Amino acid sequence: MEALQKSKANLTVYVHPSNAKDVHGAVARQLSSLLFTYEDRFDGVLLGHEFEVVSQKDNSKTSCKAKILNGLVPYFGVPVDATLLLFSPRPDMILEGKVEMLGKESIHAVVFGVFSVAIMADDIYEKFKFRRLL
Repeated sequence: MEALQKSKANLTVYVHPSNAKDVHGAVARQLSSLLFTYEDRFDGVLLGHEFEVVSQKDNSKTSCKAKILNGLVPYFGVPVDATLLLFSPRPDMILEGKVEMLGKESIHAVVFGVFSVAIMADDIYEKFKFRRLL
């Protein structure tokens, strides 16, 4: 499963001051809002995450020391160590999926039971010919 990869990331998550009482929950909500969407910064689709809020002072993972941004933006940045599960397929990579629909112009499939895939006629191997069976 080359398309699935586990990555470690040092992130800064920006939290609104109204969530200051529950920073851990606010960080979880921010990261969860990215689930199942493609993110350029991760170069893939985020499928899952696990994180710990890091203290700047001694790099312990129990207390939280956040830094308030200067200027008009009231958000504060929280340093986070995260482990991310990413779906990041590359060109010429072989993926397995279940074919859901065959058509003259395309093949539609589901990969990993989650991702909808469409293979257009231009990308289908030339020796494959579409025939409708009765």
